[in-house]
Amino acid sequence: MTDSKLARLRAKLQRMSRTRIYGIGVPLVLAALFFTSCKSDYQAQQRQGQGGPGAAAARQVRTTAVAETPFGETVTANGTLAAYDQTTVSVKVPGRVRVISVDLGSVVSRGQVIANVDSEDYRLRVQQAEASLAQARARLGLSPEGEDDRVDPEQTATVRQARAVLDEARFNRDRAARLVEQGVIAKAEFDSATSLFKVAEGRYQDAYEEIRNRQGVLAQRRSELALARQQLKDTNVLAPLDGIVQEKRTSVGEYLAAGAPVVNIVRMDPLRLRAQVPERESQVIRTGQDVRVTVEGDTNVYLGKIMRLSPVIAEQNRMLVVEADVRNNGKLRPGSFAHAEIVTNDAKMAVTVPNSAIVTFAGIEKVIVVQNGKALEKPITTGRRNAEFTEIVSGIGVGEKVIVDPGNLQSGQAVEVIE
Repeated sequence: MTDSKLARLRAKLQRMSRTRIYGIGVPLVLAALFFTSCKSDYQAQQRQGQGGPGAAAARQVRTTAVAETPFGETVTANGTLAAYDQTTVSVKVPGRVRVISVDLGSVVSRGQVIANVDSEDYRLRVQQAEASLAQARARLGLSPEGEDDRVDPEQTATVRQARAVLDEARFNRDRAARLVEQGVIAKAEFDSATSLFKVAEGRYQDAYEEIRNRQGVLAQRRSELALARQQLKDTNVLAPLDGIVQEKRTSVGEYLAAGAPVVNIVRMDPLRLRAQVPERESQVIRTGQDVRVTVEGDTNVYLGKIMRLSPVIAEQNRMLVVEADVRNNGKLRPGSFAHAEIVTNDAKMAVTVPNSAIVTFAGIEKVIVVQNGKALEKPITTGRRNAEFTEIVSGIGVGEKVIVDPGNLQSGQAVEVIE
């Protein structure tokens, strides 16, 4: 009761006590008045709930028709998601680790520097190789600096000197031969000139070969310099692919031998689904077929394609191993158990409703239809599911209207269908 009604009740009791009502006690009168007032309030509230001015308005909803659409024949299989690529990144040159810029879970890009080995020793080796190269160039008559190592042996000082001696010896031999014919000198002098000519010819050949040897040394020094520079470059450890660091294998300050591991990296997109298909269904599996993948705890449906088939069926379990590439939006993880549906025939029809029209409560799936202006729940049995639609096995037929996004709508609740 309201405060005003209580006030009126007290006033009546006071008047009754003054007039001395005989045979009726004040408590009995008070109880009668209280019951009358409460009953009046309850009846007023009942009238309001039965369609009075305060009645709740009908909820506006949207509906869609149950339709028969191409859904495709599928083969179901269970499998495991694996990283598309997985690699252990190692150091190419020995040294002490100076910096590691990544850790567990770090996202890396191909070519990114993820660690550094102390490079001072390798920088000194580069300087040493540069000095050796400059020395080799100078022995060939080239400037110490420069990239062009081409040289003509005939133009070098060593070969020119040997050629001059050879030309002189040839001239002396020829002159001695003429003088012997004329009888001017003895044949012994001619033999001596011939011997000197042969010695000069050998020295010329030796000078020519010496220049060829110096050219070889120059090429070797050039390669040593390139190797030293490459080793200096290799003190930076680079990521070979785009991915995420799975494990950090070393720490700053540790001395690593060549080939020692630094981090493990996995490529996360796409992922590689490895599944097994029974032998009786293996004949319909082909590369290029679409795959719908779901994982535990995730309502999303991920799409992929069959990319690789095993050439044999395993004798142990009579299963065919297939691999599919599955696009990853960042939620999938390698090692997860996956359920796959391989679409073998896109043309097959099925009765479907949008996924947003299905309500699940306590493990029971249902849809809500409109009947006589009120919501009505209908239990259903579902089959296959893709990103947009779910196959209806039983519970509702083609052409019936179901409510889309029903939310917390209950049976019996008044609804108004809007377009």
